[in-house]
Amino acid sequence: MRWTKFRIKTLTEAEDIIISSLYDIGLEGAQIEDKVPLTAAEKEQMFVDILPETQEDDGVAYLSFFVEENEDGTLKVNGGNTTGEQILQSVKSELEDLRMFMEIGEGTVAVDRTEDIDWINNWKQYFHQFYIDDVLVIPSWEEVKAEDKDKMILHIDPGTAFGTGMHETTQLCIRQLKKYLTPETRLLDVGTGSGILAILSLMFGAKEAIGTDLDPCAIEATRENIKANHILPEKFNVMIGNIITEKEVQDKVGYECYDIVVANILADVLVPLTPVIINQLKPGGIYITSGIIDDKETTVTEAVEAAGLHVLEVTYQGEWVSVTAQKSNVPQ
Repeated sequence: MRWTKFRIKTLTEAEDIIISSLYDIGLEGAQIEDKVPLTAAEKEQMFVDILPETQEDDGVAYLSFFVEENEDGTLKVNGGNTTGEQILQSVKSELEDLRMFMEIGEGTVAVDRTEDIDWINNWKQYFHQFYIDDVLVIPSWEEVKAEDKDKMILHIDPGTAFGTGMHETTQLCIRQLKKYLTPETRLLDVGTGSGILAILSLMFGAKEAIGTDLDPCAIEATRENIKANHILPEKFNVMIGNIITEKEVQDKVGYECYDIVVANILADVLVPLTPVIINQLKPGGIYITSGIIDDKETTVTEAVEAAGLHVLEVTYQGEWVSVTAQKSNVPQ
């Protein structure tokens, strides 16, 4: 099996945002090389290349993405076929867009070819079960320990789609969902990925969940994770499409029928999403957002208020921000 490798030279502070942005064009999973010192917990849980501790952190990072090649030399992305040149141009375009609002360093891209890399499975040795507060998150290849049998357990496979629960933005959303969910909650999860937020909401007691995503892989990912967590299929439905620009998706999702809308997406997507998604919220509904780097907090809060929502609270973890707002009780 042959793979094409796209290796980006950037800055450590831009790693998360670049990985998230390139996921949207079909590049899933990243090999990270940097010199940031790791905590003991990170060494146990995260997929990283651990460089010698004697090297000082110079702020430079390399992100490598591997794309499988077909026999004819085309590349497999998002269930379809494309060329290396098309992917390269898409990557460069995404990097230039990011460069407009943040420092990404060189932002250069090197392309190489390699063989026989099981990049999805090799990194599993670094991903182990962990807690998000009182919830145990465990991948499918590990067993639940006897002492954890009585805990709330979320089974999630990080190799299928974006969303493992390890990132600060996901954890911020989870805590806000626990705070505002009720047994009558009907939830909309925009950018559902692996389905982690919707599935946990149902485990917390929500009545029903709908997810939307741009990536067709989200269908299979959520189906597998629903089954692993013993969620009734009729309680969680996933729709593929762009809810911001496609009225067909908006119509299918429905209007003023959700008690909570959650969106763990980059700030630059939340800005155009918010004035659209307010139409899906019931009067008095709760809007939970994250994926917001700290210097974008004001951008999002201003967009939320401009859409007519009232900001309830802003919460923080590391350099990431979550904004929770509420729609007026007065029907539109």
